[in-house]
Order: sequence, then structure tokens, then C-alpha cells
Amino acid sequence: MIETLGSLTATPWIYVLVAVSVLLDVFLPVLPSGVLVITAAAAAAGGPPARVPDVAVLLTVAATASVLGDLTAYRLARRSGPRLDRAIARSRRLTRAHERLGTALARGGGLLVVLARFAPAGRSVVSLGAGKTQRKVGEFLPWSLLAGISWAGYSVSLGYFGTQWLGTAWLGTAVSLLALFTAGSLAAFLLRRPSPTPPATA
Repeated sequence: MIETLGSLTATPWIYVLVAVSVLLDVFLPVLPSGVLVITAAAAAAGGPPARVPDVAVLLTVAATASVLGDLTAYRLARRSGPRLDRAIARSRRLTRAHERLGTALARGGGLLVVLARFAPAGRSVVSLGAGKTQRKVGEFLPWSLLAGISWAGYSVSLGYFGTQWLGTAWLGTAVSLLALFTAGSLAAFLLRRPSPTPPATA
């Protein structure tokens, strides 16, 4: 599998693979979209300037696919019926996450969308929650754009500059993946923290 991925990074098909993986991992968070982006960026750092993949194209593809995936989940949740309500109601964790998301977006706290993009499955909860709580697209889309660009920029930068700094693609990829997972763990921890309770007024 690693050899196959290595050969794909030298062809334009890597852009298709990255786009599909990033687009779909809002529904299947187990897809290794971050791994693919970092691996492709590391390959770009180790090759000549004219070689595929190109860092700017890779960044654009990853960010665009992230936003399109968010919007797809958002639209599906907005149009969903009682089935999604029952699925959410069965999970206390999802219920709390959706309630917190709705409150945060209503108060302009859309940075939650950006933070959740780095957490495992956080993107799914946020995108589906924004749609299910009937948030306006104007409230959700700007934050989804910022989240997609931030995540793609972070992932591409890790793979590219990590490889240039460490000198070898495999070591740069390994260290970059560790940094990505660390950021995801930190984001998940911050998302689990209870929202601050506003002070009581006399």
C-alpha cells in the first residue's frame, strides 16, 4: 500500500485521491485524509520544483474539498427528517455537542468550527450539527472556509517544511503525522471542556 501511495504522489491522481478522501471523511472520519495530505506535501518537498504534486495546488485541493464536504453534510442535515433526530437523541455526547454548537454559532463563536476541524470526528459533529440546528449558511460557511484553509495549510506545511527541515521524506512524514495527531488530541480536549458559565446578575 505504501509503495502504491508513493507512486501515486508522482502523478496528478494524487490530487483526485486527496480530494475524495477529504471530501468523504466528514461522513467516514476513519479515512486518512490528513495522512494523504502530509505524504503528498512531503513528496513535493523532496522533488524538483516542477514535479507533481505542487504545493499550491495541493493546498487548494485539500481546502476546497474540506469546505465542499462540510457543506454537503450541512445540507443533508438541514433536510433530514426524524431519523437523524433519533440518532442524535441516542447519543448523549452528540446531543451535548449539537447543543453547544448551536449556542456557540448563535453567539458568534464560530471558532468552534475551526477547532473541531482538527479533532477526530469533530468536523462531522460540527457540520451535521450546524445543519440540524438550522444555522444559516451565512453563519456557517465563513467559518468552514477558515477551518478548511487552516487545516489544509497546517497539514501541507507540516509535510513540506518538516521534510525540508529533516532532510528525508520518511522522517519528515513521521514527525509531521505526530504533530498532526497531537493537534487533533489537543483540539478534542478543548472541545470536551465545559462551556464557561456566565456570571449571575443581581
